[in-house]
Amino acid sequence: MPADPQELLDLAIDLTARAGRLVRQTREEAITEVDTKSSSTDVVTAADKAAEKLVVDGLLAARPGDAVLGEESGSHDAPSAEVRWILDPIDGTVNYLYGLPAYAVSLAAEVAGEVVAGVVRNPVSGEVYTAVRGRGAYRDGVRLTGPRRTALEQALVATGFAYDRQRRARQAAVLAGLLPRVRDIRRIGAAALDLCFAAEGRLDAYYERGIQPWDHAAGALVATEAGLRVGGLRGAPAGRELVLAARPELFDTLHDLLVELGIDEV
Repeated sequence: MPADPQELLDLAIDLTARAGRLVRQTREEAITEVDTKSSSTDVVTAADKAAEKLVVDGLLAARPGDAVLGEESGSHDAPSAEVRWILDPIDGTVNYLYGLPAYAVSLAAEVAGEVVAGVVRNPVSGEVYTAVRGRGAYRDGVRLTGPRRTALEQALVATGFAYDRQRRARQAAVLAGLLPRVRDIRRIGAAALDLCFAAEGRLDAYYERGIQPWDHAAGALVATEAGLRVGGLRGAPAGRELVLAARPELFDTLHDLLVELGIDEV
């Protein structure tokens, strides 16, 4: 099927709205059915699985030739698929479990390996972040232009932590070195929202190591279209080694400091 980015975005907006209503309405029921993945702190709720099924079924009904990569169900491959969707049904499941209002449904559309459309929706606040490559980023129809601050010492920087205890200890060491060099640190608990908040200027920068494509695909496009530089370690694309988002004037300074502090070893 033809892959018009605006049509892909419209479909993503509709399906994330339906998934957002589901996860919000079923939270109290969902948290009675908690399973674990890599550790006891990495929860998977019944709502995760139900929301992913809703979105995947909707995508394949509307565009049966597309592929889908979902956090919970993995790859849904399709021969010669032009479009691959990248889905996180609840980014920030620990926040969701505890009733903290910072979690999101994140859905991106990738064409020929490049993300061309993305939606990040906070079901609690109702905020919806959208982007189409080359056409800007928006929150609820308002154009996003990123943060204004470019000095490292004035930067409010967000990050996240792994579930593995040993990795957390190494991440804490990097953070201890970073904290005296910036305005302050925030740990929101949802990578997609971190990227969107940076795009909106609620944060000045965000970095994290070890996150998956579904964590950052849509949010990274929103940040990029808002004028931020989004990249990885030593010139590589954003990925498991590092996702770093900041204004171009701040990016290299923060990147080099993180390398100096040992981000490679986290």
